Amino acid sequence: MPIRTQIVGWGGYLPRKVVTNNDLSEKLDTSDEWIYSRTGIKQRHIAAEGEVSSDLATIAAQRALAKAEMTPDDVDMIILATVTPDNTFPATAARVQAKLGMTRGVAFDIGAACAGFIYAASQAKNYIETGYAKTVLVIGVETFSRIIDWDDRRTAVLFGDGAGAVVFKGVEDNGDALSRGIISYEIHTDGRLYDILRTQGGPSETSTVGTLTMDGREVFRHAVGKLVDVAESLLKKANVTIDDIDWVIPHQANARIISATGERLGISPEKTAITVDKHANTSAASIPLALMEMGDKIKPGDLVFIEALGAGLVWGGMLIRW
Repeated sequence: MPIRTQIVGWGGYLPRKVVTNNDLSEKLDTSDEWIYSRTGIKQRHIAAEGEVSSDLATIAAQRALAKAEMTPDDVDMIILATVTPDNTFPATAARVQAKLGMTRGVAFDIGAACAGFIYAASQAKNYIETGYAKTVLVIGVETFSRIIDWDDRRTAVLFGDGAGAVVFKGVEDNGDALSRGIISYEIHTDGRLYDILRTQGGPSETSTVGTLTMDGREVFRHAVGKLVDVAESLLKKANVTIDDIDWVIPHQANARIISATGERLGISPEKTAITVDKHANTSAASIPLALMEMGDKIKPGDLVFIEALGAGLVWGGMLIRW
């Protein structure tokens, strides 16, 4: 019998330190009104000194496993999405595996920036439905505070730190159109747009980590069009309409992108998860963190659409029957 990949647990972690827009206005030529009107962001969480991505990821993973009523021994694979790893190598997933006390299985990273969670979840589906793994722990984690130029108000106001984790498990598919689990996904890359959102530096360039640079107008222009395209393509393949969608959980980049995409698709704002006001843009962590907040509102059988676009450019979407 075919296997369907279901979500059975989720959890997240946000660092204790909160930086508000008013806090930033004390150091930058900006204000709470300026930031909120342009981004929808009110605050962001920032990792403590010495707190690294694997620390955040481990706590999120533990909470997701507890929600799933599982232990680390039940996990066959960890796929961790991040562009702010603990080290250039080894994979941060390997460190999380060790911190969870796991002694078997596979652990690796995916670097797809803000679309990282969708890229990682798509691989979880592939590994589960081909029989290679039964249970996959997918984690999105970022400590963007380490790569932000805090003197650049164009980017300093946008990002925050955090981690979200989701447990995916393979179950037998009874062939019902309403069977729970991942229905379909699409992921894309257009490397011609590599330079509109990137970090400076890197081991092969300057031997330093570097800070983030972004052409915000270009990112916005491409984001809305590409996210609308991937949504329409997935809906057509699944033979459903936008009215069939119960919840949309977009990458929490900023409120303008979320709103513009929703308007183009004709999605009711009441169906759209918004956490960017509290978390800012946490890149690969934003969708699982939103799932953490939305999880108990989503009912079994609901049709959920997730979407994201990030540096690369990379983008994608996924339809899930909850």
